[in-house]
Amino acid sequence: MQKLLSLYHPNRENIFYEHKPSVIAADEIGVLNTQVDALIAARNVDIDMAEAIMRVEVGSSVTSLSSKELKRDLLVFARNNPKLFLELADDENVMLRNFGIRAVEAGILRLSSDQRYFMWSSNGRNIMTVPFDEHPYTALAHWFKTDEGMEIYSNIEKRLDQ
Repeated sequence: MQKLLSLYHPNRENIFYEHKPSVIAADEIGVLNTQVDALIAARNVDIDMAEAIMRVEVGSSVTSLSSKELKRDLLVFARNNPKLFLELADDENVMLRNFGIRAVEAGILRLSSDQRYFMWSSNGRNIMTVPFDEHPYTALAHWFKTDEGMEIYSNIEKRLDQ
């Protein structure tokens, strides 16, 4: 009867499924391999990259964490969301977005209240207009890659290092 139902029943893959341990094991191996890859990558990441990745997940509260707390949270994040972690670790703009956020937090740059302009905090001079329908820090990260943006980036970097 079981053989007959597993082969010919019209709802065999809708109402009930045949237990297939090899298929389940193959799926679990894929998930476990992704978790291991993410954990290894998280363990080898430097502290600046860890801050940048965790800022995407947690937000500005990352600045108050110690390096040990940050590393622990990064490993937990890599274990719980391995695919997202690996995507963020490979994203070249994560560090630039983090740099922009740090510049705003340090009071070097200021983001207008309507989130359309980045300007110098010291004199209010506009340095960049955010394109319509784009996240301000993503736009700033892309802008840092331009010729003018690279000059501003190095200027901000010097100010942050002081």
